[in-house]
Amino acid sequence: MKIEESHIVETNDYRVIIYPASRPFSPRESKDITEKLFDFLATWAAHGKPLSASFKIEKNQFIVICVDEEKEQASGCSIDELGRLMKAIDAEYQLGLFDRMKASFVEDGQIKTMKLQDFRKGLKEGTIPQNIEVFDFSKNTYVSFLSDFLLPLRRSWAGAYVD
Repeated sequence: MKIEESHIVETNDYRVIIYPASRPFSPRESKDITEKLFDFLATWAAHGKPLSASFKIEKNQFIVICVDEEKEQASGCSIDELGRLMKAIDAEYQLGLFDRMKASFVEDGQIKTMKLQDFRKGLKEGTIPQNIEVFDFSKNTYVSFLSDFLLPLRRSWAGAYVD
C-alpha cells in the first residue's frame, strides 16, 4: 500500500521511519525500490500479526515508511527485518541511506545533499545562503513529518550553526 495523504488518519501513533538517500533516485531505481517495498510491506508482520504499513518516496530522494501502531505495534524484530531490506536496497543502489553525517536542504528550488562538515563550513563561510530550507530526518510521527520535515534554516536543527 502506498501512502496517500487523503487516506492517512493523522494521529501521533502513526510511526514514521525516514531513510534519506544521498542523491535522487533514477527512474529505474525508483521503480525497483517501489516494487521491493510493496512486496515487503504486503507481508510485514510483528510476532505473526500483520502490520498496517505504507510508504512514500518523497522528493524522489527520501523513503518514508509509515506504520499504524494503533492497529499493531512494530516490534524490534519487525524493525530489524525492515532494516535488513533497506540495507539490501542501499547496497544494491549505493544510496547512502544509513549515512547520518549528511545534510539535505533546498536551495533555489533544488535539493542538495552534502557531508555535514561541508554543510556547517558552508553556513559559517556564507557559501550556503541562510534562506534555505532544511530537511529533518528525525521525525517519527506522521503529524510531525507533515509539519516539520522541511523547515526554514533558522527553525531547523541546523539553525544552531548560524549566528
